[in-house]
Amino acid sequence: MGDPVRVVVVDDHAMFRRGVSVELGATGAGRVEVVAEAADVDEAVAAVVAHRPDVVLLDVHLPGGGGGEVIRRVKDSDVRFLALSVSDAAEDVIGTVRGGARGYVTKTITGPELVDAITRVADGDAVFSPRLAGFVLDAFAGAGLSADLASVDEDLDRLTEREREVMRLIARGYSYKEVAKELFISIKTVETHMSSVLRKLQLSSRHELTRWASDRRLL
Repeated sequence: MGDPVRVVVVDDHAMFRRGVSVELGATGAGRVEVVAEAADVDEAVAAVVAHRPDVVLLDVHLPGGGGGEVIRRVKDSDVRFLALSVSDAAEDVIGTVRGGARGYVTKTITGPELVDAITRVADGDAVFSPRLAGFVLDAFAGAGLSADLASVDEDLDRLTEREREVMRLIARGYSYKEVAKELFISIKTVETHMSSVLRKLQLSSRHELTRWASDRRLL
């Protein structure tokens, strides 16, 4: 048997985080090793940088920007992410996978199943809870993406969380004033984000942006 898979557990609920760590220590003895825990985005990024784990077990909704923000801020292809969330909403699952996670499992998973999911992700597999796999496959196939579900949509990954929010609203037909009201920011800030979005995506108009977002099922 090789070295255990080194894991960072990220969840903002201390009791759940500790319970997962204890379960992995007991059920996954010799196969996985929890090297650190984190409660929010900043702690998670610091833990990944400090410990260089093989897998980050990541809650989707976190203080400081969410699980997607952790993935965005950690520019290290050797670290793999497995989402562990109470949410089974399509937008959470698809968004997290598009962000770069290699899998997504819900918190109804058992200890042995979680150990297996972690080791498979460490080996490069894409892992999903059974009831989530169907619409993940449909969404990625419909967008014309690679059959490898773990592949990152590099265009979308260039955008910050706020730029993604602005992009989705503009692509849905919102005016700058409506976006500003929806996101509680100024119209000038919306204009700045929109300019950045078009530049990063190499698009020239709202029409092109709407088509781009529609092709990726982001609307």
